[in-house]
Amino acid sequence: MDNYQIARRAQIGVIIPSTNTGVEYDLQKFGLDGVTWHPSRFFIELRNWADEMEKTGEHENDVFERFLEIMRGEIPGSIRNVLSAKVNHIMLGMSAETFWGGLDGNIAFEQEIKDQIGDIGLTTGAGAMKDALNKFGAKKISVITPYPEVGDENVIRFFTDIGFEVHKVKGLNRPSATAIAETSIQEVVAAIEEVNDDSVDAIIQCGTNLSTVDLFPTYEHILGKPLIPINIATVWHALRACGINDKITGKGRLLEEF
Repeated sequence: MDNYQIARRAQIGVIIPSTNTGVEYDLQKFGLDGVTWHPSRFFIELRNWADEMEKTGEHENDVFERFLEIMRGEIPGSIRNVLSAKVNHIMLGMSAETFWGGLDGNIAFEQEIKDQIGDIGLTTGAGAMKDALNKFGAKKISVITPYPEVGDENVIRFFTDIGFEVHKVKGLNRPSATAIAETSIQEVVAAIEEVNDDSVDAIIQCGTNLSTVDLFPTYEHILGKPLIPINIATVWHALRACGINDKITGKGRLLEEF
């Protein structure tokens, strides 16, 4: 791609829910020469879980699982659209789906995507976070999520399946898809303090619409351990998969060291 005027190094397609503003907020902080990010949205019909619970009388876990089931049906269209741009790599800008069902569920979900994209490289939240934690040699972790209890259970299952000890998960249980991006700084800070422990090797954050890139790098210095946002893990993974090894400062140890 050296002869192209733009995106000489990588054109990365990013698959995101229509309600998500966190992924693009984070991506706009990466002005890397020769790299472009190309978001492709898929429609989210069931957006407000609290309203749905009140209307149907369902438990929040059932509503959230139905939300994910509907979402899965919309994803192929957004992938089809961005593939028409001849991108070099696909990055999934949603994470709950990639943890669902533990390792077996993750493998099945990723295979569905791979069947559609063929030989193009794929970055998922679960896979990127696994590789990031392994880079740091972490064994015991804590997790912050915006999910209800059933989401946290699947996160624990995934990380346990791949060999990590999960000390604590703090689920913020946001009431809607858009409310995830409206989580206050104070809530995130309180969650960090709640899940931290001297025995924990790293703290990670799941849920791509919950941006923590403005907080986690500072808390790495305060706590003396890696704090890894899901969006930073996927950016790092996608860049490295495309052969882009720039060390980026100010966005956390992952991009500075590996």
